Amino acid sequence: MDVSFLGGPQPQRGVGVVAPFDFALDRELWRWVPDEVSLHLTRTPFVPVEVSLDLARLVSEHQTLGEAVRALNAVAPEVVAYACTSGSFVDGRSGERAMCAAMSRSGELPSVTTSGALLEALGELGIRRVALVTPYTVSVTRALEAFVAEAGVLVTGCAFMGLTRHIWRVPYRDVVAMARRAVRPGSADALFISCTNLPTYDVIPQLEAELRMPVLSANQVTMWAALRRLGTRAVGPYQALLDESARGWPALPEETQEHGEGLT
Repeated sequence: MDVSFLGGPQPQRGVGVVAPFDFALDRELWRWVPDEVSLHLTRTPFVPVEVSLDLARLVSEHQTLGEAVRALNAVAPEVVAYACTSGSFVDGRSGERAMCAAMSRSGELPSVTTSGALLEALGELGIRRVALVTPYTVSVTRALEAFVAEAGVLVTGCAFMGLTRHIWRVPYRDVVAMARRAVRPGSADALFISCTNLPTYDVIPQLEAELRMPVLSANQVTMWAALRRLGTRAVGPYQALLDESARGWPALPEETQEHGEGLT
């Protein structure tokens, strides 16, 4: 069969993604990506360590990231993203900037990290007060709080799950419950849900409608920042960061809400 008249395939634009070895949400990342863009994923080598500050440092070593980016060079992406929140905040803002520089040197292309994308998104929306939800242990959660505070953003509330493995299995209802515990009425301008291995795509519009504020998630900000560098937009209807028509809520009524155990 002669298919030459079809003229395809169309030119492909690529985003290279470096993810930790235990990343399980490839399908979720794709949901933010427009049809004309492809994701090219690679993973860091396996290490027998549970989710912790030690693991965050192991999966973000510059040599490890450099080798991953060089492997991605074979398919010529236009930008590379390191899709790991803890791995990109564990050494503070200077560590995050050094990580981007190391990836850019290896690939000679723009680089973003999840934690860097978070700060970029907070700046884009003018957020100065944020509540946090994490699946992490207390020590990893404290490191995220410190990273955000270092950027001059006030953390007004925080709830965490204390997980060290199988984070991708957390159901949406648990994410919603943690968000309700982290956000105090009138105290925050936005909510950030951390960890690229925590499912969030479908829960974002629900939480934004309920909390009346932007809800950012790790995978969302990663894809938003990477695609922005291609001059294109991430796909996320009714997500305030991606859909300007979804912004602008009335103030949350002052009312008593129960808050479970969390960090304050």
